[in-house]
Amino acid sequence: MTINVYTEQTPNPATMKFMVNKLLINGSEDFATKESAATSPFASELFKFNFVNGVFFASNFVTITKTEDAEWADIEPILKEFVKGAVESEYKIKEVTADEAPEFEGTDLEKKIQQILFDYVRPAVEQDGGAISYKSFDEGVVTVELRGSCSGCPSSTITLKSGIQNLLQRMVPEVKEVVSNAM
Repeated sequence: MTINVYTEQTPNPATMKFMVNKLLINGSEDFATKESAATSPFASELFKFNFVNGVFFASNFVTITKTEDAEWADIEPILKEFVKGAVESEYKIKEVTADEAPEFEGTDLEKKIQQILFDYVRPAVEQDGGAISYKSFDEGVVTVELRGSCSGCPSSTITLKSGIQNLLQRMVPEVKEVVSNAM
């Protein structure tokens, strides 16, 4: 696959959005400082440019914040070329360490439900700026907690019943209903 990179201006004149024709990450990762980028090979390499002041990844783009003294006209072509090469070389946005991999608890059935929520539901919910976490499974009822943009969202009930409940019922026949433990 040929990687294409194009830029979009943002409302913030110090940031530029570098769009690519490939999904980079489910969810998002923000590296506001060089130190915070230690866990990200991709962001760490970007911070090696002395004009990079911040890096944010989401779905198919990276937003780069420049230092005050840098001009986009000078640095945009350099960053475009770097982003293209980094994506082609499959630089990791975040190294997942063993202790970050989820440890599911409970019965085998509860672990299966938690794995499905983690693998299938979490990425979609994060794409919309929200988060979901498993709370309990009791007599066929799965209780989850919705946070972020999903908390109080008018469409969260539809997502819960049409999306999450249908998925879990197909994959785990013991699931009868999914409810939200509203915060």
